[in-house]
This record gives sequence, C-alpha cells and structure tokens, in this order.
Amino acid sequence: MAKLKPVINRPSFKSISYESIEPELDQLLARARQQAIDLCESAPASWSGFMQPSEELHDEISRFWSPISHLNSVLNSDDLRESYTACLSKINELYTELGQNSELYEKTLALKETDEYASLSKAQKKTIENTLRDFRLSGVALPEAKKKRYMEISRRLSELKNKFSENVLDSTNAWEKLVTEESLLDGVPEHAKLAAQERARDADKEGWLLNLEFPTYYAISTFASNRELREEIYRAFVTRASDQGPHDKAFNNDDLITETLALRVEKAELLGFNSYAEFSLAKKMVESPQQVFDFLYDLAERALPQAKEEFSELQSFAKQRDGIDELNAWDVGYYSDKLKQQQYAISDEDLKPYFPASKAIPGMFAVVRKLFGLKIQKIEMDDVWHEDVELYEIRDADDTLRGEFYMDNFARPNKRGGAWMDVCVSRRRLDESSVQIPVAYLTCNLTPPVGDDPALLTHNEVTTLFHEFGHGLHHMLTLVDVPDVSGISGVEWDAVELPSQFLENWCWEREALDMISGHYQTGEKIPDDMLEKAQRARNFQSAMQMVRQLEFSIFDMKIHHESRSDSPLNVQAALDEVRQKVSVIPTPSFNRFQNGFSHIFAGGYAAGYFSYKWAEVLSADAYSKFEEEGIFSTEAGLSFMHNILEKGGTDEAMVLFENFRGRKPEIDALLRHSGLKVA
Repeated sequence: MAKLKPVINRPSFKSISYESIEPELDQLLARARQQAIDLCESAPASWSGFMQPSEELHDEISRFWSPISHLNSVLNSDDLRESYTACLSKINELYTELGQNSELYEKTLALKETDEYASLSKAQKKTIENTLRDFRLSGVALPEAKKKRYMEISRRLSELKNKFSENVLDSTNAWEKLVTEESLLDGVPEHAKLAAQERARDADKEGWLLNLEFPTYYAISTFASNRELREEIYRAFVTRASDQGPHDKAFNNDDLITETLALRVEKAELLGFNSYAEFSLAKKMVESPQQVFDFLYDLAERALPQAKEEFSELQSFAKQRDGIDELNAWDVGYYSDKLKQQQYAISDEDLKPYFPASKAIPGMFAVVRKLFGLKIQKIEMDDVWHEDVELYEIRDADDTLRGEFYMDNFARPNKRGGAWMDVCVSRRRLDESSVQIPVAYLTCNLTPPVGDDPALLTHNEVTTLFHEFGHGLHHMLTLVDVPDVSGISGVEWDAVELPSQFLENWCWEREALDMISGHYQTGEKIPDDMLEKAQRARNFQSAMQMVRQLEFSIFDMKIHHESRSDSPLNVQAALDEVRQKVSVIPTPSFNRFQNGFSHIFAGGYAAGYFSYKWAEVLSADAYSKFEEEGIFSTEAGLSFMHNILEKGGTDEAMVLFENFRGRKPEIDALLRHSGLKVA
C-alpha cells in the first residue's frame, strides 16, 4: 500500500484576532446547522455521504476553536476572556442541538443496519457505535420540554466550568507577599530566592516577591524554616477561590460548586440515571459506582495502616528535632524533607542540579527513541504564543512524519496551573492519498530559568514531563484515520492515564537517567551513591501519598453519586467524612481544597478522578513486562506502541491491554511499586 502524504494543518497563532473570533465562529456554526438540515434530507445514509461530511466540518470547527481555547489557558487576558466566554456557550449549544436531533440519530442508526456497515473499517464502526451512544446520552429520546431543559443545563454547566477556572486563576494571580528581610527565607533554595528577587525587580520593588505559582509555593512550603511563613503561604494556597483566607470573596467558588452538582444530577436524572456518577461511567471501563468504591476502599484498607505509621514517625521526628507538639498541615512538607534527609541522606533539592531542562527534555526524546524507534526534532518557527514555546516533530525510523507538538514548559502569570496535554489537531484521512497529521499541546508549569542559570528541574518535575509526553504520544502516534476514535479520542476516560503513568517509570532507571540527567555545570551523571539513595527513598511516605489520592477520588465519587437534585449535598461535610475515613494528615478547618479542585469542577474528571488509580494498575502491570524483558526491550516497546498507542479508541481499553500483556491486569505490580504489601 502506498504511503499517505502527510498534511500539516497546525494553527497560525499570529493571525488570531480576538475581535474576529466570534463572527468567524458564527459562520462555522451556521454552516454546521445547515449541514445537519441537508444531511437529514439527503438520500439513505452512507459513510461517504453522511458521516464523512459531518466529520470534515466538525474537524474544521475543532481546529478553529482549539488554539483559542488553548490561549485562554496559557495566555489569559480580559480581551480573550470576553470572546472565549461568549463563544463557549454557542459551541455547547450547537453540539447539544446536534446530539438531540432525532433525524440525525435515525440516519445514523439506519447506517448501522445497512449492508455497507459490514464492510466499514473497525474505526468507522466504532465511531458509529460511539455516536449512537452519545446521541442517547445527549437526550435524543427525551420529549421536547425535557430536551429544552437538558440544553439549558448543558449551557449553564459550561458557563460554571469556565467561571470556576477563572476564579482559581484570578485568586492565584491576586496574592503576593513582599519579603524585605532575607532571614525570613532561611532554608529556601537559592534559585527560588533569586526568582523572587527577579519578580520583585520586575514589579519595581525591593526584596523578594512571593506568589502562588506552584514552584514558589513548593519551595516555601518544603524548605522555609520560618513556620509562620509556611503557614501564611499554605493558608493562601488552600483557600484560593473561597470565602476563607486573604482572597477577594468575588472569586469564591462555593455557589458555583453547589449549582454545578445540582445541575449535573438533574441532567443525569433526565436521562434515567440515579446519579451523575452513573451517567459519567457510561463512557468508562468501570461498570458501576459501587465497583469504584470497592476498588478505592480496598486500596485504602491496604495503605492506611502503613500511612498512619508513616505519619506517626513524622510526628515523632518533628517533636524530637524541634519540639513540635502539634504537627500542622503546613509542617508536613518541611519535616518530611528533613526526615527524608535523615533516613536516606537525600533531599529533593540534591538532584536538581542534575536535571537542567536543556538536558532532561532531549534526554526524554532519546528515551522515547530507544523505546519506540522514533526521531524527535525541533522545528524552527516563530508563530507561537510565547517566546518560551517550542515546536517539535516526531518521525518513524523510516522518516515517516507521525505528529507534531508544542511544548510550553515554564510557570508564568496568567497561565493556568498544573500540567496537561491537549489536542490541537486530530489525525484524519483527507482523501485516498493524504492524511492530516496529529498535533498536540504539551503544557507544564515547571521552574523557569533564574538569572544566569538554566531551568533546573526537580525529579518530580521531570516525572511530570514524562507523564504529559506519554499523553502526547498516545495522541500523536495513532494510526487511526477517523478523528472520533484517533489518538485519545474515544478512549475510555479511566484508561486514558495508562500511557502517561506508564512512561513515568523510566525516570527511575539508571540507563534512562543517564540519558536525561547531567550536572548543569560539569555534565556529570547522577553519582551512584546519590541514585541509590534516591531509589531507596522512592517509596518514602508512599502510603501517605496513596491515601491522599484516594481521599480526592472517594470525595469526587461520593459527591457525584450521593447528590440529588432535590437534596443538595453539603460538600464540606462530605469531604470531612471522607477525610475521617482515609486521611492521616490533620486538615485545618479553613482549608477549602474543593474550591480549587479544577480536575472535577473545571476539567473532564467529574466522577472520574479515580481514573488515576484505576489506570495506575494498568500502567504498573504494563511496565512489569519491561522489568521482565529489559527496560529497553525492543520487542516490548514496539508491542506497546502497536497495541496501545497506535490503536486510539478503536477497541475496548481492556481488549487492547490484554493484547499487549497477554492477560488481564493484576494489582500486584502497583502495590509493589508503591511499597505496599502484596496479599
């Protein structure tokens, strides 16, 4: 079969005019509505005459909207916000309309029953099946009055998600603290102090300017010996977008959370589900909320005794070292680092000089090349949204272009916190001879360069890079030509973390570390004794970390399964109840973690945060194959690429996993990697 010609349809960021976003979108949406009318009136449904024209137009809408949505996250401004907010409800309204169009549904159903269906590709058949499922989940069978209410709910939920995210960003940006006495920063790493000095100079101030961007928060909460300073920044961080702490109450997300939960459950009830959790699981591997609870509480039962021992040890250490009678939440990071140094003679800061971004990033590409036979090269171009952004391409060993990706690595103001991969362009067959190449956004908030030094990363930041790149590979290496099931599209949400968590494992292996590390001054690799200490310390407080993630997951599932439209759940009480069961770290009453929990209130993880742990079972078991055959086993690497990364959503995630592993997943590898006992 002749090779398909790769076509690159990446966006032009320089040509985006905020004033023209809404009118251009209006034209696209009008075309989509007219197309729906035309398709309903057309001859009997076929793939080429019915599904393909719709696919082409929706790809065009996606490619138009993707860079705008991305800019709203990474270069937020008042002008862009105005255009983005106005357009968001219009897009949501269109897709709700289409999802409730009974004529389109009947046409799609009729296509599945034609003789042509049997001759369609696996990707085309899966697209039709998913489309029919999504019609049902969009309320296509509802009476008109309920369809209208469903649309109102969808529109409002979209607005609430956007406002939640804005409030978190605004409250994060609004807080700062000027330190004028250097002694208050005792213990804080020099690079963090230099960054704070630069920030102060940029603001025409004298001293050290602290903010709530994660690299700053982490440096203060982990290393500052001044307990009052740690408490102050902790209080500011955990009360963002709430009625507590030093923040403007205009950013409070309390009412948004209450309304969001009520509307989500009403939406689910309209479709006949008992809870929003049941509605959410309709697109996941897991079959019921009870299955999720059983899974999470089983892990909690295994981890909690060890977590309590770890915290008790930390309390004793703080008491013995500094006479601390009551270990508070803002003390945990600080004393954990000191205890880690005592037990393993290593701190998170010790590894940092060995991970300059200029070494870690190309080293990560080298790891991927050795695993999957891929070549990654930088593309020189200036059509990007910020000077830090770089564009890369991925090619096969035979030089076939597989995909492209933008990297935006460093923290800065007006950029959403956290790290994520997002779709820029999806792979799609254009005609008999050409294919549209997938493009990804890879975004992090890593520690930026300071002064004359390069960007030096913590090992955890390197792991974050690998995690997001794993998502990116899942999107870019797909060989599926139908966009609804290419890349990460159509993949069950509780399996989408498999490739990302899987790739993290190479951050701990000597052979891989030699490729991603090198002292920024001497080029020296991580010394053997230091690596041995780091590897021994890998599972330091791993049970405490496990129950922390289980707290988030159980809370998420609880509020989305127990909320009812006629009896709003007290979210704070629900979180407190979960903490009583699985938490070991005392949480102060002013903590409002939920008000900044963007994953579930502004992202795609509502009733799905458990996916991180669920997929970790898959990823740990998948990696155990490399532990058995060699971490750079060519056979295992190519098998993972062919069976998982290239397949997109064309098959059930469990089927793909079994094709790779030769059996169903087992939990033993996760427990072993987490330092927990295997039953």
